[in-house]
Amino acid sequence: MFWPMIAIALGFCGLAVLGVLAVRVFLEVRRLGAQVADTARKINRAAEDLERAATDMARTGHDTL
Repeated sequence: MFWPMIAIALGFCGLAVLGVLAVRVFLEVRRLGAQVADTARKINRAAEDLERAATDMARTGHDTL
């Protein structure tokens, strides 16, 4: 009777550890997703600035080379 109780306790502890790790992974994935979204916004803003600058330069007809 002792060994089955040990096996059940170890199984429960293993599931608890897996649950804690799953929560940590979930939180890190949410944080990474927020960082990716922020970076995408910055890239889009930089692309818009570049497009605006190229349009202004084309309008004036200046060559920077």
